[in-house]
Amino acid sequence: MNAAARLPLRAKFAHVTSWIFDLDNTLYPQDCGLWPAIEDRITLYLIEHSGLDGASARALQRYYYHQHGTTLRGLVDEDGVAPEHFLDFVHDIDRSELPPNPALAREIARLPGRKLIFTNGSRGHALATVEQLGLGGLFEATFDIVDAGLVPKPRDAAYDSFFRAHGVEPAQAAMFEDIAKNLIVPRARGMTTVMVTARPGQMDHRQAEDREAGAGFVDFITDDLTAFLLGVNDELAL
Repeated sequence: MNAAARLPLRAKFAHVTSWIFDLDNTLYPQDCGLWPAIEDRITLYLIEHSGLDGASARALQRYYYHQHGTTLRGLVDEDGVAPEHFLDFVHDIDRSELPPNPALAREIARLPGRKLIFTNGSRGHALATVEQLGLGGLFEATFDIVDAGLVPKPRDAAYDSFFRAHGVEPAQAAMFEDIAKNLIVPRARGMTTVMVTARPGQMDHRQAEDREAGAGFVDFITDDLTAFLLGVNDELAL
């Protein structure tokens, strides 16, 4: 890569001291089946909680997501559900087929500065998934939906809570996410933003539309987080 091509990476990452990673569909591949398993557990929870059939439960799931940001917030606000019970239930999944990723572990370890996880899921799910991926011990902390007071990304208050809790200066931080709208606030606050997508042949129409929607507030798009971090680390090491 020539000097001119290296300039954007250097300009966008040389000042970064805090590296913030979403968990689901970001630290693990979007085609591994883990997130669909969680969505199935969410649907099953709604079936058991509300007595609905599968189609109605999925419709309720979409309603809660659009009205409240997460199914959990909708259940808490409208039904008074205990968040811990919901989180334990939906994240009770089999991770055994998720392969460790030593190359990703190596590149995360090389990043200069703090590494943190910021997820709309639970801390327990994050820790179990990170261990399965072989990334254990690489992250200073995990900030989950409970830490955020059940306020999910992309709401401003979720980011404010995260910044306060961990003393993160947005202008010196980078955010890695799989959902474009979750990068709007980070970009507005001065963070360098990276959208992690599915590979083109594995991307459905919603993911393709989401990728297009991020054009105004996403600095970089990658379908290979490991390769992207390798490029960043190599440029920063020059």
